[in-house]
Amino acid sequence: MALNEIKGSRVVVIGGAGFIGSHVVGELLKTEVGSVVVYDNFTRGKMSNLDPHLADPRCTIYPHGGDVRDVDLLDDALKGADYVIHLAAMWLLHCRDFPRTAFHVNIEGTFNVLEACVRNQVKKLVYSSSASVYGDAVEVPMTEDHPFNNRNFYGATKIAGEAMCRAYFDRYGLNYVGLRYMNVYGPHQDQTAVYTGVIPIMLNKIDANEQPVINGDGSQAYDFIDVEDVARCNVKALISEATDRFYNVGTGVQTSIRELCDLILELKQSDLKVQYRPYSADDARALVQNRIGCPKNAEADLGFTYQLSLREGLKKLIAWRDAHGNR
Repeated sequence: MALNEIKGSRVVVIGGAGFIGSHVVGELLKTEVGSVVVYDNFTRGKMSNLDPHLADPRCTIYPHGGDVRDVDLLDDALKGADYVIHLAAMWLLHCRDFPRTAFHVNIEGTFNVLEACVRNQVKKLVYSSSASVYGDAVEVPMTEDHPFNNRNFYGATKIAGEAMCRAYFDRYGLNYVGLRYMNVYGPHQDQTAVYTGVIPIMLNKIDANEQPVINGDGSQAYDFIDVEDVARCNVKALISEATDRFYNVGTGVQTSIRELCDLILELKQSDLKVQYRPYSADDARALVQNRIGCPKNAEADLGFTYQLSLREGLKKLIAWRDAHGNR
């Protein structure tokens, strides 16, 4: 699909009020898109995430709710849609604690989205997968051909979603691109919930003048990517000619948890000392020690390269937290 084909089109963003989804909505509105419809049940998404976008008359919220488990509502929301970006999902730790709900939301919900796309002749779907499908790294950086070594419920739901996308492409010709996100951080990420990420947890500790805590020795390393870059990749995937493919969305830069914590302490101008503690038995079993994605295929096929370094992205996140009271 060429860039000019998005002009005047109708795009439905499922999970569009959430952390990544709200940034995707903003990126779409930078194009000549005709309309952007946010489909969200606001379980994790927030209306405040959409405040700057709703001033644009092209952006609307589907008015009758927005749950991926509601087949009739999905079908109605996708009527007349040209494209769909599907980001709605339960997060990793939430899936661990509530696996049956995770099945209904992440697996059955994705099936419902695919079914509605076919029924409404959607031209292309962008599906949010995750680097969790890979589990712990066999080799670094991980290419898209890395084996699926996942051992948790969340990764299992994403593998199922990927398999269903392929099946719907093969059976019904539904064009799709799947995106395997590395460790995403940035504004609109839930800063205080039980299931929040490592960066908000560290920042919350420092803001409370408490020692940041690192499990293990801090040598475990990941690929951190700013949410603005992830949003740009979603739009690039949508307008690309790529189909029936999955792509890593990351920087390819390896950062250990110890290095991450040191950088955050530096940016916060804090002299707090890091507290190290052993893993719990549950954490040790589920731990991914090393996960850095190879970004070459996304660059070659989607024209995507990251723009924000970890230092730059953390500066922006800290400024956003300061302006919004860490909400």
